[in-house]
Amino acid sequence: MAIRPAPAPDSVAKAAAASIHQPRDPNTLSNYNAWRMKHTTADFHIDFEAKRLKGTVHLTLKKLAPDANQVILDTSFLEVSAVKANNKQAGFELATKRIEPYGSPLTISLKDEHTDSSSSELTLSIDVATTSSCTALQWLTPAQTSNKKHPYMFSQCQAIHARSLFPCQDTPDVKSTYTFNIRSPLPVLASGLPAGISDFQPGKDNQPGTLLYTFDQKIPMPSYLFAIASGDIASASIGPRSTVWTGPEELTASQWEFEADTEAYIQAAEKIVYPYAWTTYNVLVLPPSFPYGGMENPIFTFATPTVVSGDRQNVDVIAHELSHSWSGNLVTNASWEHFWLNEGWTEYLERRLQSLIHGGDKYRDFSAIIGWKALEDSVKQFGEDHEFTKLIPSLKGEDPDDAFSSIPYEKGFTFLYYLEKLVGIEKWNKFIPHYFTEFRERSVDSYEFKAMLLSFFENDAEASKKLNDVDWDTWFYKPGLPPKPDFDTELADQCYALADKWTALNEGNAGDWKPSSKDIENFMSNQSVVFLERLQSSSTPLKPEHIHTMGQAYGYASSKNIELVSRFYVLGLVAKAKEIYEPAAELLGRVGRMKFVRPLFRRLIEVDAGLAKKTFEKNRDFYHPICRSMVEKLFEKGGKGAE
Repeated sequence: MAIRPAPAPDSVAKAAAASIHQPRDPNTLSNYNAWRMKHTTADFHIDFEAKRLKGTVHLTLKKLAPDANQVILDTSFLEVSAVKANNKQAGFELATKRIEPYGSPLTISLKDEHTDSSSSELTLSIDVATTSSCTALQWLTPAQTSNKKHPYMFSQCQAIHARSLFPCQDTPDVKSTYTFNIRSPLPVLASGLPAGISDFQPGKDNQPGTLLYTFDQKIPMPSYLFAIASGDIASASIGPRSTVWTGPEELTASQWEFEADTEAYIQAAEKIVYPYAWTTYNVLVLPPSFPYGGMENPIFTFATPTVVSGDRQNVDVIAHELSHSWSGNLVTNASWEHFWLNEGWTEYLERRLQSLIHGGDKYRDFSAIIGWKALEDSVKQFGEDHEFTKLIPSLKGEDPDDAFSSIPYEKGFTFLYYLEKLVGIEKWNKFIPHYFTEFRERSVDSYEFKAMLLSFFENDAEASKKLNDVDWDTWFYKPGLPPKPDFDTELADQCYALADKWTALNEGNAGDWKPSSKDIENFMSNQSVVFLERLQSSSTPLKPEHIHTMGQAYGYASSKNIELVSRFYVLGLVAKAKEIYEPAAELLGRVGRMKFVRPLFRRLIEVDAGLAKKTFEKNRDFYHPICRSMVEKLFEKGGKGAE
C-alpha cells in the first residue's frame, strides 16, 4: 500500500519560485508571475509498447518581470534530456528530490545569448518523455478494451497532473493556446480542432506505421484541459455540430444515447449565456476505467461509458460538461481554492438547461435535491468543521485531489441559487452573460466575482442593498452545510412517500402494502435515485430480506443504469445483505468512475474487508492512477473519507 508523503511546508512554493511566486495559486511551483505561457506546441509520439509519450514541447512565454533570468516550470515524474532557449542550448536543473505533492521544479537558467532585447517573448524547446509513474495517463492493453484488438491510452490532467505529461505552468491562472502534433499507430483525438492527418515524415523519431495527427486550439486554455486519447476509435454524428467518438462496438448505442439531446442542450445554453465559442462540441466515450463522469476538455468532452445506459436517463452529464464550455473553459477558476467558480456555476447552468429542456423549475429543483444529498454526504465524510467543506478552502501544501468532492459543486450551486433568488431571476439573467463576457478567456477568483457582482448592480438600489447585506465571509469561509434552500419538492415527494412505505415495512408497520414493480413504473430514473438515497439516509438499515425483495420487484440489480445499480448495492452493503457482496465486487471490476467506486469500496471495506482487498488487488491495473490512489487512501483510513 502506498504511503502518502508528508505535505510540503507553506514556504516551499515561495522558495522554489525564487521569491517571485504568484500567491494566487499555492499549488504550483512555477514562477508564472515572472514568465507567462502564451502558446504551447506538443510534438509527441505515442509509444504503446513502452507506455510513454516522447517528444519535444515548445513553450512560448512572455516576460513579466524585467530582471527574471530563470524560468521555473512544474514537472512530475518526467524525464528531461535537453532544453533550448530561443534555439540555443540552455542550462537546466530538474530537482532530484520531489516536493510532495507538487513534483519536481524544472529550473532553466537564462543568459544574455538566450534573450532578445527587442522582444519580451522567449521560446523554450524541451525534450521530454513520460515515465511509468505518470499520473495523467492510463494505458490499456488490448485485453482491457472491449474488442480486445488494440491498446488504448487517454489522459486526465485535472487538477495538477498536466505536469506529469510535459513541463508547464500547471496552474489554472495561466492560459495558453495550443498546437498538438501527435504521432500514433492508432487514431488520435486532442482538445483542439482537427487540423489534418498526414503520413509520418522522416526524422529523428521515425516510426513506421504511424500517422501524424494535428490539432489547433486557438482559444487560450489552462494546462489541466490539455487532453489526448488514442485507440480503436470510430465516430458518428449526433447533431449538426456534434460527433460522438468511441469504440466501434459501442458506437451505435452511444450515438442513440446522445443524438436526441445534444443540439437542444447547446441551443438552450446559448440562450442563457451567449453563442458557443469552440466551433464544434463532441463527446469521446472512453473505456470504463475513466475515473470521472465527464471531463470538459474543449471540443472533445471525455465521458464515462456509464452514461450510455440505454434509456437516455443519464445524458444530463453532457449538459454539465457542455456548460463547462462557458464556466471553467472560457472563464476559469484562478486556483483550485476557488474551484466552486468552475463547478458551482456549471451545476447552476446545467440545472437551468434542465429547466428549459424538461419544462419547468421543478426539474431544476429536483436535480438540486439530489445534489443536496451529495453535499450532505461529503460534509458528513469530511466532518462539518473540516477545511475542505468551505466554499474557499485553504489548499497550501495540499493535493487538490484530496479536496475533491461534491462540495464545490453543490455548495457553489447553492450560493448562486441564493443570489438568484435574492436579486430576482430577471435581473440575474442579465448578470449571467455579463459575467461570462467580462471574464471571457481569463481566470478569476472569488473576490473578483464578488466585486463584479456588486459593481453590476450598483445602480439598482434595491438589489445593491441586498447584495451588500450578504454575509460574504460566512458563505466563503464557514465550513459545513450552508442554509438549505426551499426547493420545490413535487417530484421528490413521490420518492419520499415510497421510501416511507419501505421504512414501515422494515419496522413491521406496512399493513397490507406489498412491493410491486408498479411502484416505480412512472418514475424517472433520477426519482429512483432519490428514493434509494432517502433510504440510505435512514437511521435504521433495511433488513437483508427487504434488499432481496427490492431487487426482485424493481429490477435494480439487473439494471444497466449504473446510477441505480450502485446506489442499490450501497443500500445492500449497509444492510449487510450478503447476496450483494459479490455483485458489488463484480461491479467494481468493470466500472472505474470514482463516483461509484469510492462509496462502494467504502461500504465493502466495512462489511468484508477481505473481499474489498481482494477486489482491489485484482483490479488495481484496471483503475486510473487517480482513482487507484484515492482507493488506496480509503484502505489506509479503514473506509473513511469523503465521497
